[in-house]
Amino acid sequence: MPRSPAAAVASAYGPSRLPPSIWALGFVSLLMDVSSELIHSLLPVFLFTALGVSAFAIGLIEGTAEATALIVKVFSGVLSDYWGRRKPLAVLGYGLGALSKPLFALASGAGLVVAARLIDRVGKGIRGAPRDALVADIAPAELRGAAFGLRQSLDTFGAFVGPLLAMALMLLWANDFRAVFWVAVIPAVLAVTLLLFGVREPDRPHGFKPVNPVRRANLARLPSAYWWVVGIGAVFTLARFSEAFLVLRAQQGGLPLAFAPLVLIGMNVVYAFSAYPFGRLSDSMSHTRLLAWGLVVLILADAALAYSDHWAWVWLGITLWGLHLGMTQGLLATMVADTAPADLRGTAYGFFNLLSGLALLVASGVAGLLWDQFGAAFTFVAGGAFGVLALVAIVLRRRLVRFG
Repeated sequence: MPRSPAAAVASAYGPSRLPPSIWALGFVSLLMDVSSELIHSLLPVFLFTALGVSAFAIGLIEGTAEATALIVKVFSGVLSDYWGRRKPLAVLGYGLGALSKPLFALASGAGLVVAARLIDRVGKGIRGAPRDALVADIAPAELRGAAFGLRQSLDTFGAFVGPLLAMALMLLWANDFRAVFWVAVIPAVLAVTLLLFGVREPDRPHGFKPVNPVRRANLARLPSAYWWVVGIGAVFTLARFSEAFLVLRAQQGGLPLAFAPLVLIGMNVVYAFSAYPFGRLSDSMSHTRLLAWGLVVLILADAALAYSDHWAWVWLGITLWGLHLGMTQGLLATMVADTAPADLRGTAYGFFNLLSGLALLVASGVAGLLWDQFGAAFTFVAGGAFGVLALVAIVLRRRLVRFG
């Protein structure tokens, strides 16, 4: 079957053809992820070993923090559509993330750590939907998958540079958590500076008038195809709980404390180097087929992690987990952009992340509870079961579209 002209363009153009602001947004994400992962790669072990927090409590902390970020996105997304501007909200969100970093270094108990985590995630929530909508606004439609893939690759490159730097500093400074946390302030400030001066937002359309995106008439313009993407994204999140449990699984298998960041490094190396190629691939193949293959990879990751805590099985699971993220995360963002009206993109990303946030809260809490009550293997078996449920939903959807 011949490819469409858009697909041919997407295959011919490499990342150099993407607008400079897409690159700038990618490097903003890279710098902030270096900052965040310097802290987050050590945080589960810090809470578990230094502060004596249980796995169930860690699951609730992680789930609440991430869910907070995703829930806030619905409000910032709606506001960006009403205002017709994305960048100011992105600056505010990245600014809050930068301001939260010193609190981790100053924390002497779990309370301040939780407060800092929530402030950081509120900032992520404020910037998330406007930033994704900004990518969709800037990128040519025929290169949208590549644009999201590139931004995700650069973002994830920062997500493994951060843990790598954290591991080196922990070895250099004899496991001094707080000293490492102070270093995280530097790339966070650089990220905000680059966003302010390196990203140009497209001008609002001539004669733009504010429209309330949450009015029933406007929400009705979001088609059923969009709501299917929202639903399948939520089930995806149930199958993929916090990566904190990957760190704990590796530690259970004997990984020394100083090397705990290797878990996120390994996962994110695979994620970073696969996100852009799969983003380009999504511009020229069926989105639901690629999504289904991503779920198969996640199910295999859960199976490996459930089978054994031996290093070979754990690292196989971590590698597959990263590959699954590279295959699906930019793809889901592209699917939201493709199914939502342009003037409701912020709102569309907000609702998508609201449902995903609620699913993440449930998934991380349940994962921690299963870990405490039945052991690590049962936790990953449950994740795989949700993955099978999502895969069945995708297969049924494809059949309905084909024969409906």
